[in-house]
Amino acid sequence: MAKGSAKAKVAKLKKKVARLKAELGAVATAPAADGGAKPAKAVSPLAPASFPALPVIAGAEFASVGAGIKYQGRKDVMLIRLAPGTTIAGAFTRSSTRSACVRDDQAKLAIRQDTGVGAAIIVNSGNSNAFTGKAGDKAVQDVTRAVARALDLPEARVFSSSTGVIGEPLPAERITAVVPDLVAGLSEGAIKGAAQAIMTTDTFPKGASAVVEGVGGPIHIAGIAKGSGMIAPDMATMLVYLFTDATIPAPRLQKMLSRYVDESFNSITVDSDTSTSDTLLLCATGRSAAEPVTGDVAKAFEAALRAVMLDLARQVVRDGEGATKLVEVRVTGAASDEDAAKVAFAIANSPLVKTAVAGEDPNWGRIVAAIGKSGAEADRDRLTIRFGDILVAEKGWRAPSYREEDGAAYMKEPELVIAVDMGLRDAKRTVWTCDLTARYVAINADYRS
Repeated sequence: MAKGSAKAKVAKLKKKVARLKAELGAVATAPAADGGAKPAKAVSPLAPASFPALPVIAGAEFASVGAGIKYQGRKDVMLIRLAPGTTIAGAFTRSSTRSACVRDDQAKLAIRQDTGVGAAIIVNSGNSNAFTGKAGDKAVQDVTRAVARALDLPEARVFSSSTGVIGEPLPAERITAVVPDLVAGLSEGAIKGAAQAIMTTDTFPKGASAVVEGVGGPIHIAGIAKGSGMIAPDMATMLVYLFTDATIPAPRLQKMLSRYVDESFNSITVDSDTSTSDTLLLCATGRSAAEPVTGDVAKAFEAALRAVMLDLARQVVRDGEGATKLVEVRVTGAASDEDAAKVAFAIANSPLVKTAVAGEDPNWGRIVAAIGKSGAEADRDRLTIRFGDILVAEKGWRAPSYREEDGAAYMKEPELVIAVDMGLRDAKRTVWTCDLTARYVAINADYRS
């Protein structure tokens, strides 16, 4: 290797190290907005320009307040009141250490729903009420009972979620104390505040919507989500609440939701860590002037629901802790659906791939290594690897047309596509991830302190 080339590579590496050190130092020492010791929370560079204008969902009202559960000077509890006739579907984490809220919601959805009465959802941030034993179960009961009494609802129709630190008792009394304020503040137009109240390490509130033309009137869909770290498949790691004014029976609503969970919220990963609190609830109030969803309208509705779910899932990755790059991993030509998923997640979860992306290094050898360790059927000489439209490798080695400078230039883009064709059969899977930066380390090193 020529001395000039070696010196250039060393200089480039030193520059990357200096940049990462500066980034980590800035995160660690930035003052909090209130003058305290906590680091300032910079908004993700991948964030949307603003929170979207979500349509009003007739029959769904929202309110949010600050209860001081962990955070001071911000909203950390939200309440949703749903009109009589509302049907509800759900999906949850399959973690064996899932939270008390998740267990309670699952039990309630397992029984036949009395849709002749309304329903409610109450959510807090700052404390996940997970691994808190019988005290956690009692906290859920205290909170849901307080909401049920305040709204004159059966307890079986009050659902709850908690997100935040694991293993610390939930101060339920702080939540029950603000229930009257929440009830007094309920409004159909207050969904943005609800999205803000459920944030933890999120840097922006997440929302998405769609409108479908039904028979007799429009049908609206609106959704909010939270999620930034501990994002990995198994209902991903987040809280998601979807609302529609459509008329759809609960069993059919559940089938629709289950159909699109895998390709949306189970197709994202930030750090390969699954949470204890994942909850997704889809609520149909039946208050649209449109007729019940059937036929062609049902097809359009499902397509719109899928689009909203994908939008929210990608927003979670855009807000991945410390993320500066959104990465789409496309795997095609795999021997089976299972193998396609193995390869896609092996690439998306690889710390070596993710740090290379953070450093804007087109180190495609790390992708080769990830494929090899995935456990999926693979044939070296049939593999094709691309960065976007750039052919990087084929027929067992680097493509003759590939130039390192082209790959390096592509890696500077904020949104990247890593495409792998296995060349075997026709199974495919697409997942989304982000880069792994020094800021991720800083956020998680300081999460509880």
